[in-house]
Amino acid sequence: MTGFRWDQLARDGMARLGRLHTAHGPVDTPAFMPVGTAATVKAMAPWDVAETGAQMVLGNTYHLMLRPGAERVARLGGLHRFMAWDGPILTDSGGFQVMSLAQLRKLDETGVTFKSHIDGSSHALTPERSVEIQDLLDADVTMQLDECPPAGWPHDRVAASMRLSLRWAERCQRAFRQRPGYALFGIVQGGTYDDLRRESARELGAMDLPGYAVGGLAVGEGQAETFRVLEVTCPELPADKPRYLMGVGRPDDVVGAVMRGIDMFDCVLPTRSGRTGQAFTAGGTVNLKNARHREDARALDPACTCATCTTFSRAYLHHLIRAEEMLGPMLVSRHNVHYYQQLMAGLRAAIQRGELADHARALADGWAAGDIPPLQS
Repeated sequence: MTGFRWDQLARDGMARLGRLHTAHGPVDTPAFMPVGTAATVKAMAPWDVAETGAQMVLGNTYHLMLRPGAERVARLGGLHRFMAWDGPILTDSGGFQVMSLAQLRKLDETGVTFKSHIDGSSHALTPERSVEIQDLLDADVTMQLDECPPAGWPHDRVAASMRLSLRWAERCQRAFRQRPGYALFGIVQGGTYDDLRRESARELGAMDLPGYAVGGLAVGEGQAETFRVLEVTCPELPADKPRYLMGVGRPDDVVGAVMRGIDMFDCVLPTRSGRTGQAFTAGGTVNLKNARHREDARALDPACTCATCTTFSRAYLHHLIRAEEMLGPMLVSRHNVHYYQQLMAGLRAAIQRGELADHARALADGWAAGDIPPLQS
């Protein structure tokens, strides 16, 4: 088993082409990780996820802590065996739930106590316990426990939160069990305040962690502000370590973040949108619920090579979604995850060629052109 590392293979502006080496195999970056919150990428079998080109998936500490329980997963051979995913897994620490489930938790210096959204039972999640759970799950990448502040908090409140996350990062580092191919990532916080982002990035960088995430974005601040924060933050992070933007995002968000130095992404959007009949294509988003697809014999995206697009018509997908048939969300989710993987492959190739700016413009032009309606007979 090789040690955990990230190799930079090429660069175009701030964008980096690289390869992440983990205990369960390599990951080509920039990379998009499908979200498997509860040990499953929703509406997709693991072999279908792999067929899209995805190399790494994400699980969630909070949700797996509640059910089926980390100790149970460990007894059953770890998360890879449990969910039949042979590739690398990154686990979110539960920090996002500190924000999203604020009405169900209490937070202090020690950690967080959650009231389960399932049955009301109480669960303590300290930095040490979060790392222990992720170790029991056998995550290739463990994320530090942090507090993710929502958009709009004042400077003093965000500063206190960011420094709490720094102290938690130190506790996570002490608790993390070193093994070849496994890594702990720190999470840069600081809201939209430049001085706090720089402070967080520099303090975490001094800890010499194997990788770094940028958290606390895509929480309501808008794309332009997200990009501005990345322009402030990324230059402060170690150049030889991978950078992960948490919970982002739409295709144009991903492209813009890659151009600002981000290497790794995750987001629920491909499968969440798939479950509602919204597809991502070279011509922008397509709402398959719309009546104009009722007799459209074309592929969902003629430029796509996924099994959905090469097998089924828009009319059939429209029928499945409107009839609330289970297969509809499955087929659209599979297409969306494939689309994101092809998006990342295209970005990697463009960085290798030194043509990322031109490639990004071509993508944007395609999305701006929009979906072309069917010919009327």
